[in-house]
Amino acid sequence: MRCLLQRVTKASVRVEDKVVGKIGRGLVIFAAVGQRDSEEDLQYLLDKITNLRIFPDESGRFNVSLLDIQGELLVISQFTLFADTRKGRRPSFTEAAPPKEAEAFLNRFVDLLRVSGLRVETGRFGEHMEVEIYNDGPVTIWIDSKERERPRRSV
Repeated sequence: MRCLLQRVTKASVRVEDKVVGKIGRGLVIFAAVGQRDSEEDLQYLLDKITNLRIFPDESGRFNVSLLDIQGELLVISQFTLFADTRKGRRPSFTEAAPPKEAEAFLNRFVDLLRVSGLRVETGRFGEHMEVEIYNDGPVTIWIDSKERERPRRSV
């Protein structure tokens, strides 16, 4: 599973000119489900996203997590995070999960985020959406659950 996180002061998503999700301070999560994603990928991302220290403390350092501030979440499905642009001029999306499987997996992800006690809003799976984001920082973080399997490079 791939997630692109954006720290926001506020955000909203519209479908057919109607707001279907709206949050205050927190994170917008653009999420894509891959063909090989599993429960382990889901649990990894849940823990990582809710505990990642990317909010400023009183001295402005990244020391505070989404759980610490009781931030809000706006989850937007975005299969295009699996775009493969290595060949040709049209991206391939063969690594993305089929829509029915992806929707069920994403719904489970949202349900588990809600169990954390955080307020979670969503867009609408498979719909054309307009997302309004007030990026705070800006802070944008990419997380691919499969990268946890790769050894870290020592610096």
